[in-house]
Amino acid sequence: MPIKRDILAALAYFDLFEYPLTQTEIFIFLRNKCTYEDFLRALHHLASENHVCRFDEFYSLVDNYSLVQRRRNGNFKARKMIETAQKVAALLSAFPFVRGIAVSGSLSKNFADENSDIDFFIITSKNRLWLARTFMHCFKKMTFLLNKQDWFCMNYYVDEETLRIKEKNVYTAVEIATLLPLRGIKAFKDFYTANTWCKNLLPNHGMKVSYLRENKRPWLTRLIERLLDNPLGNFLDMIFMKLTAHRWAIKTKKRKLNKRGDVLGMDTNKHYAKPNPQAFQNKLLARYENKLYALYRNYDSKIRTFY
Repeated sequence: MPIKRDILAALAYFDLFEYPLTQTEIFIFLRNKCTYEDFLRALHHLASENHVCRFDEFYSLVDNYSLVQRRRNGNFKARKMIETAQKVAALLSAFPFVRGIAVSGSLSKNFADENSDIDFFIITSKNRLWLARTFMHCFKKMTFLLNKQDWFCMNYYVDEETLRIKEKNVYTAVEIATLLPLRGIKAFKDFYTANTWCKNLLPNHGMKVSYLRENKRPWLTRLIERLLDNPLGNFLDMIFMKLTAHRWAIKTKKRKLNKRGDVLGMDTNKHYAKPNPQAFQNKLLARYENKLYALYRNYDSKIRTFY
């Protein structure tokens, strides 16, 4: 039954993060569209046949109740961190050329632990990404004095010229679908419109932003934007891009590591700045494909034995 395989695929993806799902969450991360009634029937069959494990309201492929407690603790901690993220986003949204701010990473999936940062996905105005990023990262340098740098992990930028995400796979689809936009309703409406391909991979997910507020841009922000809306702004934006790309290339060459133990790397362009997909994304997708292959082989074997 295709729905059953889709359920197993959704659980397999989040099992890579040791994160059990509720039945509603499983449904919105299915790879194919179906009715909720058919989905519930298939999920019930999988649970009764011991293909998936149920613990209270959560489901997993792993028979380990401690994962449920881990998730509950992480959800509780995330709620407090999201309150902080709201305040940080209000501050960051006032920077020149910033048009939208969203929480990304594990926090956007309502999970946090003692090692969690507040990761932000940022949309800037057209052709001013590197000016915006430079202003924001100069400010971040000061947060080290207060040991609050983990609140300001601004690691993914796109500008209004290139809102469509280049990598189209389950990882990027899940990351886009789970973004938690906090500022910039117009920017994120345009962003989701530019990435409608996600609906091909997650057809049951809504990705709505009707609750969002628009950015409030102080007079000083508007003044700086006006002063740099000229060839000088174009020149500075290009210089900051080249300087940043060069600095990150040196980090990569020296094989400096991040918290996960991956080599630091940045993929840069005039219209985006993001973590190098080779560092984490591609490794995760390879693990996912291997997990799916083994899972489906085991599932098909049990089905043939049962019948």
